[in-house]
Amino acid sequence: MANKLISEMGLPKSIGHIFAARNIITAKDALSLTEFELMELLDVGLTQVALAVALISEIASPPYQTVQSLLEQRMQNEYLTGHLPTHLKGLDLALFGGIPFGALTELVGPAGIGKTQFCLKMSVLATLPSCYGGLDGHVIYIDVESKFSSRRLIEIGLNSFPEIFHLEGMAKEMAGRITVLRPGSLSEFTESLQKIKVSLLQNQVKLLVVDSMAALVSGEYEQGPPRQHPLGWHISFIKSLAEFSRIPVVMTNQVRSRSATEISNYSFQGERRDDCGNFDSHLVAALGIHWAHAVTIRLVLESRSGKRFIKVAKSPMSPPLSFPFKITSSGILLLNDDGIEMSGPQINAIDHQGHSDIILS
Repeated sequence: MANKLISEMGLPKSIGHIFAARNIITAKDALSLTEFELMELLDVGLTQVALAVALISEIASPPYQTVQSLLEQRMQNEYLTGHLPTHLKGLDLALFGGIPFGALTELVGPAGIGKTQFCLKMSVLATLPSCYGGLDGHVIYIDVESKFSSRRLIEIGLNSFPEIFHLEGMAKEMAGRITVLRPGSLSEFTESLQKIKVSLLQNQVKLLVVDSMAALVSGEYEQGPPRQHPLGWHISFIKSLAEFSRIPVVMTNQVRSRSATEISNYSFQGERRDDCGNFDSHLVAALGIHWAHAVTIRLVLESRSGKRFIKVAKSPMSPPLSFPFKITSSGILLLNDDGIEMSGPQINAIDHQGHSDIILS
């Protein structure tokens, strides 16, 4: 609004021409000066200046909105943008329909907890015909760690939707809708992203998966003194891709041990002790605070007391909830659709008990 042209605001021609002659072109130009400065510059009276400033301010200022109008607008936007259902009932209810279009959804957790399983299932759902709750589209899967398994993908499809995948040629057709890219370095990943933007529209891409972002910058995670994030440009570019194409973007992130500096800097996250009074291992998302601010949804996958949990740790529409789950032949399956609400340090904590395949750096 600040760059709106004064010539388009309907000011009286007498005063409008004077603004133009003095090179005061936009609302910002006019409102950056006091009324007395404008009087001197335009060589007109206070009454004329006051009327002109009032009209410019009224037109340049955004209209006020009530809470009701904002709520209606949000509901309309959600209807237009949509969601990709996860087919996990409790999680879909918590997220008001599933993984949102036009936003970044992050899966964070230790190795082997189920992040790739989740991504494979979402890839199946994105290629699924719309009559079965899918998006009937293509998928771009950026497989940084070479964990993508076409055999596991077909297994998930066959066990989740046997009526579709048992049809002759259907499994091959749906698998053919998934393009897998395997960049070997950060520079190759950058090249892949630049090529993706065009293909998103040309190939009816309905889902972008990056598994995993953290592996691209192993050893360069945010620790110690603040510095430029190694994925700063990529974060912004992927976010713009999501907003531009209005598709869901799912990205995985690893975990690492929190440094002593971070424990003191981010004490708001709380410290927990075990039964013996010792501090826990302080596991955190590998890509740090800067990355966390960029994602809209953060789902934490963790294990406690021999059970796996998927936790809604960040969402603009859901309270922090935790759901127990297991991994089956058809992918991730919730054991209970009624999420357990969390508070305090539980929200940001990442547990991994009973396993040894944790990624620390």
